[in-house]
Amino acid sequence: MFNNQDQESRIKKKYSPTEALARIQRYCAYQERSHKEVKTKLFEYGLYASQVDELISQLITDGFLNEERFAKAYAGGKFRIKKWGRLKIKNELESLGLTRYCIQRGLNAIDSTDYFRTLKSLIKKKASESQEQNLFKKRNKIARFAIGKGYEPDLVWGQIKDLLPD
Repeated sequence: MFNNQDQESRIKKKYSPTEALARIQRYCAYQERSHKEVKTKLFEYGLYASQVDELISQLITDGFLNEERFAKAYAGGKFRIKKWGRLKIKNELESLGLTRYCIQRGLNAIDSTDYFRTLKSLIKKKASESQEQNLFKKRNKIARFAIGKGYEPDLVWGQIKDLLPD
């Protein structure tokens, strides 16, 4: 069924703490990472929990890991590139195990003017693409779309009522 080469390629290589440190430093230098991502990667390297904790504290001390910096980069990137709203970003950051403080700092990095401008343009674009003739259904579809992207329902409905009046 499987030959020896297939089995060997599926087995993860185990690294010494020194080798793992060098690899994980490159991993963290490439882009901002959460503590959870780094911890998972270190366990994949075959390290024990005590070794993982020691390496993580060293990465923090050396400036390779910083959750606040990660939260700001993550929130800014998801907002600018994927046009996500604050609620969706907050939920994703929570799922990555960040503290409330770091999440709040990340969300504060999003400029309010840009946030409202982006929401308005998303709603306008969706409204122009919609073929729905019934105004009530059209508003509802647009609202579900914007709320699904993580924007606050009260902001969404306020913008929809401004852009699509009765």
